[in-house]
Amino acid sequence: MKKAITLFLVLFAAVNFQAQVETPQPSPHAKIWQKVGLTDVTVEYSRPSMRGRTIFGNLVPFGENWRTGANENTSITFSDDVKIDGKTLSKGTYAIYSVPNKKSWEVIFYKKSDNWGLPQKWDANEVALSAKVDAYKMPLTMETFTIVIDELTNDSAILNLIWENTVASLKFEVPTEAKAMKSIENVLNGPSARDYYSAADYYYTSEKDLDQALVWINKSFEGMENPPYYMLRKKSLIEAKLGKKKEAIKTAKASLKAAKAAGNKDYVKMNEDSLKEWGAM
Repeated sequence: MKKAITLFLVLFAAVNFQAQVETPQPSPHAKIWQKVGLTDVTVEYSRPSMRGRTIFGNLVPFGENWRTGANENTSITFSDDVKIDGKTLSKGTYAIYSVPNKKSWEVIFYKKSDNWGLPQKWDANEVALSAKVDAYKMPLTMETFTIVIDELTNDSAILNLIWENTVASLKFEVPTEAKAMKSIENVLNGPSARDYYSAADYYYTSEKDLDQALVWINKSFEGMENPPYYMLRKKSLIEAKLGKKKEAIKTAKASLKAAKAAGNKDYVKMNEDSLKEWGAM
């Protein structure tokens, strides 16, 4: 009986020890989060490496569905409806599948995102959207499969799928203007100085009505004895773009003084550069 108990304890200890062992995964998990305009975009995927293998046309055959990574589904989540190739993709989480070819890929957003790799049975009804994108050869080699969201603007970004010497790039558009305008309209019923500043900043950055931007930036100063340097800086840029050079110089000098007092070297340099450009230094 004692031998049986001893054997049981040894086996239990061995199993318990094995359960605690951790080793690196050949295709480690990755997660990226990016704010595009006012939309949150999250990608989760596993990252296989080349390890001396030829990838496209060999390990990943041309013309066949690929899981776009390794292990579990590569997934992407949009917090808002987005547009891809002129078509609307509703907000939510999707698996990303792709069909690589030499010069172009098909990128597929699949509603069922909890498969392990490709679905056992492909269901066309689960395809929320598919888009053809160009594939480009790179002058360098990417050893490990990489997804990057870049070329960010207020209204769009590029989803890049990169491996070996190939990059497939998919542009998606986000509803920033509609959300920003709704927010501006709602908040400006009882706005704070920060709200007026944000509205003016958006109008300036998006090259909208600059006269209105100037009205809002002036309203943001109301009740302030010493407006902060970054708000003064924005006002000077709006004035300059409106052709109010004299006013822009005066405001930039006030921003420069405030930036020096705050010890912000970046704003000191930006103001000095603008004043030189405007012939005031």
